[in-house]
Amino acid sequence: MDARAEIGRRIARQRRRRGLSQAVLAQLVGRSESWLSQVERGLRSIDSHSVLVQLAEILGAEISQLTSSETGTETVKYERVAGIRDAMTRYGALPGVINSRVKASRRPSLRWLSHEVRRANSLYQAARYDDAGQLLPGLIDAVEESRLSCSAPERRTADTLRALVYHSATMTLSRVGEPELAWAAADRSLAAAESAERPLLAAVSAYRLGYVLIGLKRAAQAERVVLGAADALAASTRRAKPPALSVRGGLYLAAATAAAARFDRANTDRHLGTARKLAERVGNDRNDFWSAFGPTNVVIHEVSAAVAFGDAKLALSRGESLDVRRLGPGLRGRRAQVLLDLARAFGQQRKEAAAVHTLLKAEQISPELIRYDPRTNALLTELIRREHRVSTPELRGLARRAGVV
Repeated sequence: MDARAEIGRRIARQRRRRGLSQAVLAQLVGRSESWLSQVERGLRSIDSHSVLVQLAEILGAEISQLTSSETGTETVKYERVAGIRDAMTRYGALPGVINSRVKASRRPSLRWLSHEVRRANSLYQAARYDDAGQLLPGLIDAVEESRLSCSAPERRTADTLRALVYHSATMTLSRVGEPELAWAAADRSLAAAESAERPLLAAVSAYRLGYVLIGLKRAAQAERVVLGAADALAASTRRAKPPALSVRGGLYLAAATAAAARFDRANTDRHLGTARKLAERVGNDRNDFWSAFGPTNVVIHEVSAAVAFGDAKLALSRGESLDVRRLGPGLRGRRAQVLLDLARAFGQQRKEAAAVHTLLKAEQISPELIRYDPRTNALLTELIRREHRVSTPELRGLARRAGVV
């Protein structure tokens, strides 16, 4: 059986397992039923990498499960992950949990830890993921040692800082394509927030966990987790202050992202609508718990959702109304992400020159985001495959810097 026929057979098998008809699956990827029938029978190949990615996402499969040879792309390996993993697997606080008389060899200053957590989060939001990753192992060791060395009155503060450090680790690891380790970090942040008896911090942990689960292709579980947290948070505060409203809004944006990953347009729009109302109540763009929630971030998620559904026209229309200058000056990653989504929209319209131009603008803001983002790697791979050097002379150099070629 040749490669094209094998790919078609695998797609058909996964489609039947999901209980989808050819008509429904074809509609979800924006192609005709006849086109999908020919693909499944091995009569034609899939000529678009983005369509292959969509098929894998809808069918709940890895690209390698659908293809007989490796046709996907791997992002550049994040070198800092080894140090973060080593720090997390030392389980520095465990001896003190077993025996309260065990003391740490040093006593990190809680004030210093608080300062360093802010620095790590600032590096993340500035899309300086390598620098954040270099800082995190020492921070993880320090918060674990603080758990052993702090006095009883300091315990709540120490646990709060543990939750915040693992929030930072979760965000960084998720962004650089390390979802499994990010899951472990998110789980620890939730446990630390519970130990600190800080419900709002636990809700932030649920928000981070939601995005990790989406990255692990567990969108339904992600949606359930973040909506449960949002409902609980709403019930616990009658007159919510802006930070609580901001966290609730972030939870609904995560829910919208999860629904879009499941190609559920109705729930995506519903969650975005709820987040929009909360953003109106908040009134401005905030950055509570480093979540950057506000009216601007809601529009950013509208653009991202439109791209997920293949609605390039809507994505570009919403993108035109965005004024990212309203975001805080340190939110370089968020600014670059908008450009990456718009580049994907141009790619969906097969406007290669516009896509490359937009990617170059994103690279000026954040070279590391271009390098580590898997969807951008997929877009660059597709652009290279249909390259027209006269109209996109800078594409190959961009792809080389991103590690795609």
